This record gives sequence, structure tokens and C-alpha cells, in this order.
Amino acid sequence: MFDAANYCRGWLSGFTPTGIITMASGNLAACLKTVLAYEGGWSDNPKDPGGATMKGITLATFRRYKPGATKTQLRNIAQSDVEHIYGVGFWDPIRGNDLPFGVDLATMDYGVNSGPSRAVKDLQRVVGAAVDGQMGPGTLKAVILADNKATIQKLCARRLSFMQGLKIWKTFKRGWSRRVADVEAKAVAMWLAHAGMPAPSRQSELNAEANKAQDQAQAQTKGAGTAAGGGVAAGGGNAAVSAEPNWWLIAGITAVVVVVIAILVIKSRQHKDRSAAYKAAAATV
Repeated sequence: MFDAANYCRGWLSGFTPTGIITMASGNLAACLKTVLAYEGGWSDNPKDPGGATMKGITLATFRRYKPGATKTQLRNIAQSDVEHIYGVGFWDPIRGNDLPFGVDLATMDYGVNSGPSRAVKDLQRVVGAAVDGQMGPGTLKAVILADNKATIQKLCARRLSFMQGLKIWKTFKRGWSRRVADVEAKAVAMWLAHAGMPAPSRQSELNAEANKAQDQAQAQTKGAGTAAGGGVAAGGGNAAVSAEPNWWLIAGITAVVVVVIAILVIKSRQHKDRSAAYKAAAATV
């Protein structure tokens, strides 16, 4: 059984107790592999305000590390340079080497999309640490003492909630929802693997999460249908009360029902994405 208190005492005193989950030191390359799968390759669209970009790195960013670099050099950027830039720009600010496996991936990918400070702030909210956007000793202690799987899942839920509030959510919602779901499932799988859980047990755990997400999706789809039926009934009932129905009331009820249905449909789609991601993660164990 994982002894969080013993783990924390060991970490604070500078060593890792035997049999306790280790920190993600040296895990940048594994996390970066997942990140780069979404950041893409070469892009130089004149309409893109970011300009020339390779593996999520803009020419302006590349020139901060290699002054005077050309587009050709960016397009042929070495993997070592990619790891260095992501390491200095995103891994180091979240203290990836000091985070538990899986939590490092979820936090880093969030930081790549929305900035390390925002990612750390939401991680702090999840584990109940002081929210200042800095990965200090207090935050690390809170992360270590927390349930890592729950931390990953709650952090990804907060990340998706933040994305939904952005003006460009409607444009990118499908890709973003799949990305966050994929990162969550891979982060949980990474945590399970480094927790010493046997492969069959890890696969069973991931499939259980997939089934749970699928059940949530089905419940929300059913809820949307019930809300739609209830809205029609409410409207019809009000219309039958008098010869002159209260159209303002009917419109208000309809608007509320539409919002409820929209929320349930969105949540259902997101849980379907999570279910698919967990199934995919289980299949690779």
C-alpha cells in the first residue's frame, strides 16, 4: 500500500523510500513525445500570427536560443534543441523532475497550451496548495500527499473548463477535448506503470475508467433527451392554461431547457472522448 506520509518524509529528507513511487526525473522525453504528437510539424501560413513554426516552436522562440536562426534551420531543428527549449520553457518552470509520474505529463501539456503559470495554479487548486503559480516546496508536498490519479483527472477537468471559456472554443473544441482526454488517460497509465502495478491490473484499471466514462456519457445523453421532452411538455402545458399563453414564460423555459441540453450534450461528448482515450491506453499496456 502506498504510504503518502512516509513518501513525503522521505522526499523532504532528500531520499526516496524503498518501494515508494519515484519522482519523474528524466521523464521529459516521454512527456514530450505526447506533447509533440499534438503540436504538429512544420507550418508557415502567412495568415498565422505566430509565423513559421516547427513542433510547436515559433521562429521568434527559436531565435531566443539561437540568435539569427533562419526558417530553414527551424524546419531542421535537432531533437536535442527541441528538448532543450521545451525543457527550459515548460518542464523546468513546473519542476517536472520533482513531480510524480503522470502528474508531470498532465501539468506540462497544460502549460504548453496555456502557460506554465496557469497550469501550476490549477494544480495548486486541485491539491489545496496556496495559489501563486510557483511550484514551491509547499505545492510539491501537497502534490505528493495527494491521490495522483485523482490529481491528474481533476487537473484535466479544470483545464478543459478553462478552454471552454475561451472565445475560440467553438473552433477548436473537438481537437481540444480529444487532446485533454488523451493526455489524461496517458498520464493515468504512466502513473499506474510507475506505481509498480502489474500489467493485467493496469489494463483492468484503465478499462474500468473507460467504462465509467462511458456510463457518464450515456447518463448525460439520456438527461439531454429527458430535458428536451420536459421542455416541450412545459411549453405545451403553459399554452393550454389560457387562451392567451404567457409567451415570455414559455420563451424563458425554452431558453433554460436549451442551455441545459447543450451542457449535457457537451459533457456527454467529452466523456465519450475520455472513454475512447482510456480504452486506447489500456490496449497499449
